[in-house]
Amino acid sequence: MSWGTIGDVDARSVAILREILAPTGWIERTREFGLALRATRSPGGLLVVGTPEEEPWHLAAHLSDEARLSGLSQLAPTLVRWAPAPDAPAHLRVGLERLEQARRGETLFVVTEERAPDPLLERVGDARRVGATILALDGGDPELEGLAHEALAVPPPAPLSFDGAQHLISMAAGETGRRPGLRDRLARLLERVSGPQLAD
Repeated sequence: MSWGTIGDVDARSVAILREILAPTGWIERTREFGLALRATRSPGGLLVVGTPEEEPWHLAAHLSDEARLSGLSQLAPTLVRWAPAPDAPAHLRVGLERLEQARRGETLFVVTEERAPDPLLERVGDARRVGATILALDGGDPELEGLAHEALAVPPPAPLSFDGAQHLISMAAGETGRRPGLRDRLARLLERVSGPQLAD
């Protein structure tokens, strides 16, 4: 499965965002949430779902990058879609029926800035009952947060945007004690991007 590469611009933006938010407590909160994402036991078991109006494509791409960079294969996401096209690539045609197959050891990560629709809440409740871990990144949704084992709400006027929270969480999920520091990772990303151009 390939989502493409996010690139060094996003990584630099996250580094700047972390510096700005360092005094606010949001860095620690997103790091704790990132740790929860790593509890998924196996590749493909991290199910990421949004709403019919807003599917978390960008977050899925970031998590895929982090899985590759960190060697944490369990972070490789399965994007669950509401109405995938039948001729889409395999990793983009996983429908809601995948939520019905969720099981213990898997993680259902719900990402929505708006209130979760009832059909999604019903499926989340079913997944929780069979033992899946429920995580939620939301804009302040009491019903969704009531179903989640761990939730991070980013309601206005939070000091970071909903998109910014997704960037921080995905990068935090890939960080381990054995990984190079952020500065080293950025340098490697820059080398990877500029290397072929210099060779030419």
